[in-house]
Amino acid sequence: MHPEHFLSRLQHDQIMEAIHRAERDTTGKIHVFVSHQIVADALIAAQQRFETMKIHELPHHNGILIFVAPRSQSFAVVGDQAVHDRVGDAAWQEVAKNMTHHFRQSQYTTGIVSAIEQLGELLAVHFPKQA
Repeated sequence: MHPEHFLSRLQHDQIMEAIHRAERDTTGKIHVFVSHQIVADALIAAQQRFETMKIHELPHHNGILIFVAPRSQSFAVVGDQAVHDRVGDAAWQEVAKNMTHHFRQSQYTTGIVSAIEQLGELLAVHFPKQA
Protein backbone atom coordinates (compact mmCIF):
# COMPACT_ATOMS: atom_id res chain seq x y z
CA MET A 1 0.00 0.00 0.00
CA HIS A 2 1.29 3.45 -0.81
CA PRO A 3 2.09 5.45 2.37
CA GLU A 4 -0.07 8.43 1.34
CA HIS A 5 -3.06 6.13 0.89
CA PHE A 6 -2.34 4.51 4.23
CA LEU A 7 -1.94 7.87 5.97
CA SER A 8 -5.16 9.21 4.44
CA ARG A 9 -7.02 6.28 6.00
CA LEU A 10 -5.69 6.99 9.49
CA GLN A 11 -7.60 9.09 11.98
CA HIS A 12 -4.69 11.13 13.31
CA ASP A 13 -6.73 12.81 16.05
CA GLN A 14 -7.78 9.44 17.46
CA ILE A 15 -4.19 8.23 17.48
CA MET A 16 -2.90 11.38 19.18
CA GLU A 17 -5.68 11.23 21.78
CA ALA A 18 -4.86 7.57 22.46
CA ILE A 19 -1.20 8.48 23.00
CA HIS A 20 -2.15 11.26 25.43
CA ARG A 21 -4.44 8.92 27.37
CA ALA A 22 -1.84 6.14 27.42
CA GLU A 23 0.91 8.43 28.69
CA ARG A 24 -1.24 10.05 31.38
CA ASP A 25 -0.36 7.50 34.09
CA THR A 26 3.23 6.70 33.14
CA THR A 27 6.63 8.24 32.67
CA GLY A 28 6.92 6.21 29.47
CA LYS A 29 6.51 7.63 25.98
CA ILE A 30 4.84 6.07 22.94
CA HIS A 31 5.71 7.12 19.41
CA VAL A 32 4.14 6.14 16.08
CA PHE A 33 6.08 6.38 12.83
CA VAL A 34 4.85 5.57 9.32
CA SER A 35 7.68 4.89 6.89
CA HIS A 36 7.49 5.91 3.25
CA GLN A 37 10.15 3.36 2.37
CA ILE A 38 10.01 -0.29 1.42
CA VAL A 39 11.78 -2.11 4.22
CA ALA A 40 13.23 -5.61 4.04
CA ASP A 41 12.87 -6.16 7.79
CA ALA A 42 10.46 -4.02 9.79
CA LEU A 43 12.11 -4.86 13.10
CA ILE A 44 15.54 -3.72 11.94
CA ALA A 45 14.05 -0.59 10.35
CA ALA A 46 12.12 0.12 13.58
CA GLN A 47 15.27 -0.25 15.67
CA GLN A 48 17.11 2.15 13.38
CA ARG A 49 14.25 4.68 13.54
CA PHE A 50 14.17 4.25 17.33
CA GLU A 51 17.81 5.39 17.43
CA THR A 52 17.29 8.17 14.87
CA MET A 53 14.37 9.56 16.89
CA LYS A 54 16.57 9.34 20.03
CA ILE A 55 13.87 7.47 21.92
CA HIS A 56 16.65 5.55 23.67
CA GLU A 57 17.71 8.79 25.35
CA LEU A 58 14.62 9.03 27.58
CA PRO A 59 15.70 9.24 31.24
CA HIS A 60 13.97 6.01 32.34
CA HIS A 61 14.65 4.13 29.09
CA ASN A 62 10.94 3.49 28.77
CA GLY A 63 10.10 4.64 25.26
CA ILE A 64 8.19 2.59 22.71
CA LEU A 65 7.95 2.96 18.95
CA ILE A 66 5.16 1.60 16.75
CA PHE A 67 6.73 1.48 13.29
CA VAL A 68 4.50 0.89 10.27
CA ALA A 69 5.79 0.34 6.73
CA PRO A 70 2.70 0.21 4.49
CA ARG A 71 4.66 -0.25 1.24
CA SER A 72 6.14 -3.42 2.71
CA GLN A 73 2.90 -4.37 4.44
CA SER A 74 4.77 -4.78 7.69
CA PHE A 75 5.15 -3.23 11.12
CA ALA A 76 7.15 -3.63 14.30
CA VAL A 77 6.79 -2.52 17.89
CA VAL A 78 10.02 -1.89 19.76
CA GLY A 79 10.72 -0.68 23.25
CA ASP A 80 13.78 0.51 25.07
CA GLN A 81 15.74 -2.00 27.14
CA ALA A 82 14.05 -1.20 30.47
CA VAL A 83 10.61 -1.78 28.94
CA HIS A 84 11.64 -5.02 27.27
CA ASP A 85 13.26 -6.30 30.47
CA ARG A 86 10.05 -5.73 32.42
CA VAL A 87 7.34 -6.80 29.98
CA GLY A 88 9.07 -9.66 28.15
CA ASP A 89 8.48 -11.19 24.74
CA ALA A 90 4.93 -12.34 25.39
CA ALA A 91 3.69 -8.76 25.77
CA TRP A 92 5.23 -7.72 22.42
CA GLN A 93 3.74 -10.76 20.72
CA GLU A 94 0.28 -9.98 22.09
CA VAL A 95 0.44 -6.38 20.85
CA ALA A 96 1.61 -7.56 17.42
CA LYS A 97 -1.12 -10.21 17.26
CA ASN A 98 -3.75 -7.59 18.04
CA MET A 99 -2.41 -5.15 15.44
CA THR A 100 -2.22 -7.91 12.81
CA HIS A 101 -5.86 -8.82 13.44
CA HIS A 102 -7.01 -5.23 12.85
CA PHE A 103 -4.67 -4.55 9.93
CA ARG A 104 -5.91 -7.65 8.09
CA GLN A 105 -9.38 -6.14 8.26
CA SER A 106 -8.06 -2.77 6.99
CA GLN A 107 -8.78 -1.26 10.42
CA TYR A 108 -5.52 0.62 10.61
CA THR A 109 -6.49 3.33 13.09
CA THR A 110 -8.17 0.78 15.35
CA GLY A 111 -5.08 -1.43 15.24
CA ILE A 112 -2.74 1.39 16.15
CA VAL A 113 -5.04 2.81 18.85
CA SER A 114 -5.54 -0.63 20.36
CA ALA A 115 -1.77 -1.18 20.45
CA ILE A 116 -1.26 2.22 22.08
CA GLU A 117 -3.84 1.34 24.73
CA GLN A 118 -2.18 -2.02 25.46
CA LEU A 119 1.23 -0.42 25.64
CA GLY A 120 -0.05 2.37 27.86
CA GLU A 121 -1.39 -0.18 30.33
CA LEU A 122 1.96 -1.98 30.39
CA LEU A 123 3.86 1.26 30.89
CA ALA A 124 1.51 2.38 33.69
CA VAL A 125 2.13 -0.86 35.58
CA HIS A 126 5.89 -0.93 35.14
CA PHE A 127 6.67 2.82 34.94
CA PRO A 128 3.95 4.63 36.90
CA LYS A 129 3.96 8.40 37.01
CA GLN A 130 5.22 9.58 40.38
CA ALA A 131 3.04 11.87 42.48
